[in-house]
Amino acid sequence: MAKDMILLWGSGSPPCWRVMIALEEKNLQGYNQKLFSLEKLEHKSKELLDINPRGQLPTFKHGDNVLNESYAACFYLESQFKSQGTKLIPDGPAEQALMYQRMFEGLTFYEKLNVVIYYFFDWFVPEGERHESALKRNKEALVTELRLWEGYLQKLGSGSYLAGPSFTLADVVVFPTVGTVFRFGLSPERYPKLGEYYNLLKERPSVKASWPPHWLESPKGLDTLKDI
Repeated sequence: MAKDMILLWGSGSPPCWRVMIALEEKNLQGYNQKLFSLEKLEHKSKELLDINPRGQLPTFKHGDNVLNESYAACFYLESQFKSQGTKLIPDGPAEQALMYQRMFEGLTFYEKLNVVIYYFFDWFVPEGERHESALKRNKEALVTELRLWEGYLQKLGSGSYLAGPSFTLADVVVFPTVGTVFRFGLSPERYPKLGEYYNLLKERPSVKASWPPHWLESPKGLDTLKDI
């Protein structure tokens, strides 16, 4: 089955990482894949635009079915391979409701992170449009968001996943954002519950197998978020 799949992806991209974790959890190792350089703008190449007119990564194809949105690909994989690998959508209504809630809150978390860590990149905010007041406002919004997630994990207790005792799609799609905040220097002392969650999941086989290769090559991250 995995031989009928191809994933076009970029290293360190949380949306790409989501799909890679889902593939690992569903025991779909051995899928075809191609790594694109985001820095070289390879995701704007004709090869990719022919499949994904938005020119974005990831792009996932299973047979004739193309999914260019990471959440859509993760839902698709769980739906099509329900009885294979890890069950990623719990049956219990309370845990399922919390899973869906945290999944979609994860999009806000990711957005609030991006407007801070990429603020000084020309492709994100052109130099002439940058303002210290905007960056300050973005950082304050990110702090508020981080405190929300810290509180969610505090309420669930040590050793919990985002929707309760089971690893679910919420973890598949939100962990890559958590991994990125620590890659960019977030203090685990200041956010101990997020730090605990990060340490729990980074040892999970699916996460280790899909860890961004350039992070492995350069384990020392950045300090963009050290004062957040």
